[in-house]
Amino acid sequence: MSPAGRWRPLSLVFLLGMGMASGDSGCPSGCSCRYLEVNCTGRQLQEFPAAIPLDTRQLILAANNVSYLPAVELSFLADLVYLDCQKNLLGDDLDFTFIGVVKLVYLDLSFNNLTQVTFSTFSQLLSLVVLKISDNPNLVAIEKDAFANNTWLRHLDVSRTGLTFLDASTVQVLPNLRILGLSDNLWHCNCSFLDFITWMTESSVHFPDADNITCYTPEALRALKMPAAEVQLYSSCQTHLHKHDYIFLCFIGFCIFFAGTVVAWLAGICAVIYQIHSSKEEEEEEEKDAVT
Repeated sequence: MSPAGRWRPLSLVFLLGMGMASGDSGCPSGCSCRYLEVNCTGRQLQEFPAAIPLDTRQLILAANNVSYLPAVELSFLADLVYLDCQKNLLGDDLDFTFIGVVKLVYLDLSFNNLTQVTFSTFSQLLSLVVLKISDNPNLVAIEKDAFANNTWLRHLDVSRTGLTFLDASTVQVLPNLRILGLSDNLWHCNCSFLDFITWMTESSVHFPDADNITCYTPEALRALKMPAAEVQLYSSCQTHLHKHDYIFLCFIGFCIFFAGTVVAWLAGICAVIYQIHSSKEEEEEEEKDAVT
């Protein structure tokens, strides 16, 4: 047998060993990996794991201590469609974090420390279908146009947060929305919130745990469900005129009437003067004709 023939099997074994070694090193330490999936649930991770295979489609980081998602490392996972980050320590600023994972369909950020959602937070996730940001007690603000680019969104959960207000247009721009979780929030049911409550009662969207979607403030409406709150707000938010308002309206009406009367009087005088002037001109012309 030639030397080349003897080395060929050894080469195959070497390459196979290298392939197995590279496959093992492609899974983050302490995580379990299957085909296109990396699962790091409950591994007490402090940081985003390194050495995630670039072809990963499903990444599960639930129940860890991760406080920051690096946008650059995430952008390497261009085929990622499922990301579960629930029960971590993710906090203030997530703007532009997901700019490189545009294929993402499912995103779970529940049980974290989010404080706000701006337009830049999820604006790049054009394919997003499910978004869970519930159980973030420090989440107190969602910008009006926060989901303007997420038109495929079907399931949105903002239950059990610190939200007191949500603009109706925030959800009205989601034509495919089917499920919206709103329960156990600190809703402030005032006149500004009436448009959102009206949208809820007229919408075909399903609201899970609807019995716990109630007003928290003001005290007079506390624990009221949204349909009952809508009735109360409609009556209380109608324009009520006080005595000085009626006096002002009467004064304005008198001024308009007086101004109209004066204008009509002046118009009448002008018409009479014009008529007299026209009559004199006709008489003078007739006298001239008679003389000639």
